[in-house]
Amino acid sequence: MRLGRVVKSFIGAAVLSMVAATGVKAQVQQELSSSSVVEEIKKRGVMRVGMSVFVPWAMRSKEGELVGFEIDVARKLAQDMEVDIEFVPTAWAGIIPALLAKKFDVIVAGMSITPQRNMTVNFTTPYAHSGQQMTANKELAGGFSLEDFNSSDVTITCRRGVAACDQVAGRLFPKATLRRFDDDAQAFQEVVNGSAHAVVSSAPKPRFWTMAHSDKLYMPTDENLSEGNEAIAVRKGDPDALNFFSNWIQEQKSSGWLQERHDYWFKTQDWAGGVAAEQ
Repeated sequence: MRLGRVVKSFIGAAVLSMVAATGVKAQVQQELSSSSVVEEIKKRGVMRVGMSVFVPWAMRSKEGELVGFEIDVARKLAQDMEVDIEFVPTAWAGIIPALLAKKFDVIVAGMSITPQRNMTVNFTTPYAHSGQQMTANKELAGGFSLEDFNSSDVTITCRRGVAACDQVAGRLFPKATLRRFDDDAQAFQEVVNGSAHAVVSSAPKPRFWTMAHSDKLYMPTDENLSEGNEAIAVRKGDPDALNFFSNWIQEQKSSGWLQERHDYWFKTQDWAGGVAAEQ
């Protein structure tokens, strides 16, 4: 009888412990959900988006309005959340620190997933897979193969802090001199002016540059130098935001909307006439 009472007491304590643990878990989940940036956006009625001008992801039209693939994505997301949208243009080098400082809610800026960035922010499932391309100065590098660019005599330009510099140009051409600039326009202009051999940037910009300056530029290869995985970046510790945004991306992939928008901005230049010349 005594043994039976001990067993019952033990089982009762275990059940109470499980109930208590379940209660704590539910409380934690509720606290996480209530503090999610998704809830903040809903209460505010506005989604604040960190972005950086980057053709054709985000650009200024001739009227000064923001247009581009990322702009379409962010506006569609806000529309489906039934909230307004506020774009917060931010220098690329400081865009992650600005997110962590809560200057805006999310980053929608063609940001590729990398282990280094993932140490600081969390990424949704990718909504685009672009990659990096190269265009080169005909006079300085005419006839060069890709292997020829891996030389100490070669200067390659790229945008500071992006995959084109850190994960592609530096890896494929370790012997070359890399010159980093704060925006693509500066990096590109150095090559057009003949001050650098080539520029590496996110597709399709090098192809568009080559088409616009075919007298001075050529593409050493039609193939992308890499394939990217671009995703929305959110602050860590917010599983509800990751779940919501990732599921939204999956829905837009399934419907074909993301592919249609990506093809328009990346495979045509139907939009080029409405975009300001300098970006």
